[in-house]
Amino acid sequence: MNTREIATEYRLSHWAQIMQDRNTSGMSIKEYCKTAGIGSNVYFYWQRKLREAACNELLSKPNNTTNDSQNGLVPSGWAVCTANEPSNRSKTLVLEINGCRISVDSDTDPELLSKTCRVLMSL
Repeated sequence: MNTREIATEYRLSHWAQIMQDRNTSGMSIKEYCKTAGIGSNVYFYWQRKLREAACNELLSKPNNTTNDSQNGLVPSGWAVCTANEPSNRSKTLVLEINGCRISVDSDTDPELLSKTCRVLMSL
């Protein structure tokens, strides 16, 4: 690992801690940034960088479906989702997070699913 990679890892780690602090504070991003003296555009820049790094890390790891939450493949605060395959129905994916339940099957409108994913990624 060269110095540029080390510096990038340090910055990502630093901003991950800031994001975690903001989440535990219960403040909105706008309130937290004002209190911490951080520009909201800088906050969102690093939030995007952290998401990109997490996605790249997931893509670089071998596909291991056993206990993903303990292997670090599922971010803290996220749930492991599995596909339900009832014997008398078509394949269905059920996502349930904080009481919100989303079912996806072969009849699900791809555009609706795409919009739903974009909204979830923006949270």
